[in-house]
Amino acid sequence: MRTAWILSLVVSPLLVLGSPPGSTIREGGIKIGTGRGTVPKSVNVGRGNSAVRIGEGSRLSNSTRQRSFPTTTTTTTTTTPTRFTPQSSVNNSGNNINITKLTVGMLVPYKSFGVREYTRAASSAISVLQRSTKGPRLGLFQRYDLRVKIAMQELTPSPTAILDSLCKEFLSLNVSAILYLMNYEQYGRSTASAQYFLQLAGYLGIPVIAWNADNSGLERRASQSSLQLQLAPSLEHQTAAMLSILERYKWHQFSVVTSQIAGHDDFIQAVRERISDMQDTFKFTILSAILVTEPHDLLELVNSESRVMLLYSTREEATHILTAAREYKITGENYVWVVTQSVIENLQTPSQFPVGMLGVHFDTSSESLVNEITTAIKVYAYGVEDFINDPKNANRSLNTQLSCEGVGESRWSTGDLFFKYLKNVSVETDHGKPNVEFTQDGVLKAAELKIMNLRPGVSKQLVWEEIGVWKSWEKEGLDIKDIVWPGNTHTPPQGVPEKFYLKITFLEEPPYINLAPPDPVTGKCLVDRGVHCRVAKDSDMVGMDFQSAQKNESLFQCCSGFCIDLLQKFSEEIGFTYELVRVEDGKWGTLENGKWNGLIADLVNRKTDMVMTSLMINSEREAVVDFTVPYMETGIAIIVAKRTGIISPTAFLEPFDTASWMLVGIVAIHAATVMILLFEWASPSGFDMKKNPSTNHRFSFCRTYWLVWAVLFQAAVHIDSPRGFTARFMTNVWALFAVVFLAIYTANLAAFMITREEFHEFSGVDDHRLAKPFSHKPMFKFGTVPWSHTDSTLAKYFKEMHSYMRAFNKSSVADGVEAVISGDLDAFIYDGTVLDYSVAQNEDCRLLTVGSWYAMTGYGLAFSRNSKYLQMFNKRLLDYRDNGDLERLRRYWMTGTCKPGREVQKSSDPLALEQFLSAFLLLMMGILLAAFLLLLEHLYFKYIRQHLAKSDDGGTCAIFSLSVGKSLTFRGAVYEAQDILRHHRCKDPICDTHLWKVKHELDMAKIRIRQLEKDLEAHGIKPTQTKYIDAVEVARPRDMSRNHVVSTEYAETFLPTEIYRIPDDDATRTEIAEMETVL
Repeated sequence: MRTAWILSLVVSPLLVLGSPPGSTIREGGIKIGTGRGTVPKSVNVGRGNSAVRIGEGSRLSNSTRQRSFPTTTTTTTTTTPTRFTPQSSVNNSGNNINITKLTVGMLVPYKSFGVREYTRAASSAISVLQRSTKGPRLGLFQRYDLRVKIAMQELTPSPTAILDSLCKEFLSLNVSAILYLMNYEQYGRSTASAQYFLQLAGYLGIPVIAWNADNSGLERRASQSSLQLQLAPSLEHQTAAMLSILERYKWHQFSVVTSQIAGHDDFIQAVRERISDMQDTFKFTILSAILVTEPHDLLELVNSESRVMLLYSTREEATHILTAAREYKITGENYVWVVTQSVIENLQTPSQFPVGMLGVHFDTSSESLVNEITTAIKVYAYGVEDFINDPKNANRSLNTQLSCEGVGESRWSTGDLFFKYLKNVSVETDHGKPNVEFTQDGVLKAAELKIMNLRPGVSKQLVWEEIGVWKSWEKEGLDIKDIVWPGNTHTPPQGVPEKFYLKITFLEEPPYINLAPPDPVTGKCLVDRGVHCRVAKDSDMVGMDFQSAQKNESLFQCCSGFCIDLLQKFSEEIGFTYELVRVEDGKWGTLENGKWNGLIADLVNRKTDMVMTSLMINSEREAVVDFTVPYMETGIAIIVAKRTGIISPTAFLEPFDTASWMLVGIVAIHAATVMILLFEWASPSGFDMKKNPSTNHRFSFCRTYWLVWAVLFQAAVHIDSPRGFTARFMTNVWALFAVVFLAIYTANLAAFMITREEFHEFSGVDDHRLAKPFSHKPMFKFGTVPWSHTDSTLAKYFKEMHSYMRAFNKSSVADGVEAVISGDLDAFIYDGTVLDYSVAQNEDCRLLTVGSWYAMTGYGLAFSRNSKYLQMFNKRLLDYRDNGDLERLRRYWMTGTCKPGREVQKSSDPLALEQFLSAFLLLMMGILLAAFLLLLEHLYFKYIRQHLAKSDDGGTCAIFSLSVGKSLTFRGAVYEAQDILRHHRCKDPICDTHLWKVKHELDMAKIRIRQLEKDLEAHGIKPTQTKYIDAVEVARPRDMSRNHVVSTEYAETFLPTEIYRIPDDDATRTEIAEMETVL
């Protein structure tokens, strides 16, 4: 089995790590059970191979003993020196038989003649605990015989040696915890062995109280799940101390450089987490994080603006990294390197390290390690004390009962619980430092680190010198003395690059870049007008005085806008000076005869360093220049103008839809009319179900219609009301309906009686009316700016459209927008954000963009290929996007004067004719309808009445229309004449005088007739007796139930027969009928 052990261990330590908790490794694996361990009986005592044991016998048992007081004895055993370092154990024994043995293991570095030193430190720590005046701590020694099993380990033990130390030295003694204290700083195999040991202990469920000089190299992911307490400052403490140095000297930006040292990913993550915690008090920016495997990996630092570097590597790796950095000239007086404990190690200084380096360090000497033994034993003892004082643990033992015999449990079940008590201890310290306490991850809460500075020593050789202390428990935890800075200077570097110069080319386009003339006297730009920018060509500036040229607006203008504000922000944070120069040919940059023009040509020919304006990113441009990330999205849009249209002729009908009008006009009106007439016909006080109404009852179907329409529109006209109560009630119901209907109609009418704004509503650039311009008659007029991104895109994808619109193109956006407003163009096609700004700037709010945007892209800053400035601008743009700076600039510059409130103010203006033109149209339609009805009336009297009189005596038609019924009877004509006499008799005295005169003439005529009659009688002719009508007879009331005809003509015997003959023709009959109607 021993051979199987060794083979399985040599193959891979992962065999142990891969075993799940609670399982047993068989067939050559590790077998851990509950059997008791024994100490080998064959002991060889020799020089350098001695071990110290305090206690009795080599065989340890868990039996209890009663002791009067604890004592200390020493026993010597030996082990094979090639596999294990000298060991010793320290315990307390006495005569009390109720004392239970409690063993804690301690693994320390191998050191010649170090056993006595380790033993003395352990004994001293236990003695201090025994003599402690603190009452609760004395209970531990009343119940347990505390023993410390000490084992020493070489720098790079084999996996077999690690397993043997666990099985033979610790598990055999049923240790309840292991004190793992190592000051090795090789960060290689030693770190891996430490990681391996800690993981094995965690697998077995045994808590570990560790103090590792190389703890920064331990895997955080593995240690978080282990039962480990770390007394040494953690990697998080080191990063916090390094960043406090940067904060002190206001270095906001830096780069992280690491090698492939164990834990390099954890270091970068720890830096990021610390930055996140400090973001409310101090803002850091990581410019780059570089993993160096080859010297050329540092080229990223050369091309960046990093001047402060945090280095995490071993000392040997740091030597190679800094040698390459010196060759790349990134170790001069402007560059600061801040290193971790792993680089400083034991304070030895390679010659390749540059002067002025800063670092964080904690003491890892043997003396410091021995001092930590006391702290580790205190943590253990306090944890045991808390464990045994908890009544819940009365039946739990602190002896692991584990062995390597292959039977029983493979993990100590009480270990996790015991670890919680260890983690919650609070151990007092000296010198006013805070108590030793741990986080939930087992990391030391309060740590102290030394700040080191690499400076020339007495012999001019560089040495690490302590210049300050960082204390994690203090708010201002950094205390630093004088520092020798890089280049042997005594002033700290700026931490940012020295200002460099950039030539920036632009092309104006509001709101991104606006041009305005400078002050003619001073030549300066006002605050709201931005910065100076040159609009003259390079050739025009030869021999010109710069100061005087700035006053000449033909040479210099003032640039302002979105891009200028963004450029100034870049200049302040990155640190550069610049010159703004307008592109000479005034073109954006497209391929012209196979060559680039405009802004792109300047970059391709390297005449400028950067282009900053509203330059759209597309694939053709990206093939020849480098763009940053987009700072704003855009696309191709269409702008049109609103035009005042004529109100719809049917605007008065639009408050209701067709179905509603049909319901009211056909159903409601007719139903009300029929029901009112039906109720009146059936009413006893009305028609009383008769064909003819009473003499004075003026009501019919048409008069009912007149009533319904008059009530519906509330017309102030004469109407004839029904006599029946039911019909009148129905009339009131209809009146109520009319009130509700008119209220709803009037409330909605105003919205439809105003003049509507009309515009061309295109769906987008691909609208068939634009894409196929000749398919629509008349053709639309539209254009764009030539040699722009929009122009090149349309030329590529819409050839027919591009060819057609050339005649309508404008030289600038302002010209195009003005042409749309004036009506010269129906639409203008260009960048969406620029057109949106034009819409917002229109004071009359007569512009709008229509349709969806086409070819979505963005605006970016353009650089020449492989420009070293690209990354620094990219980084800033991403930061501005995250913190909202870009959005704030967009809201500021994209806001215009066209606001919704402006249109509300116009609502108080006088109404124009076109706003109620439909009312006049309605009146005209009414006049035409009345003329048509007049024509029908004439047709009735001329053609229809004579035929209708033969078949109807007027009764049936009178129900439909009283006027039609009267026109068919003589009685009706008499009624009408009588009504005229009764209601329309003249009351003027002149009329009475005229009437008396007529009566007088009538009486004189009668006298003359009588006289003539007498003359006739005198000649023997006897006249016929004729009754004459006098004035009184005419006005006498008569029975109107039948017709009365009174003739005033002479008899046929008195006058010749031809006088009485009336022509029997249609004309004569029609004339008589009309006379009757008039009467």
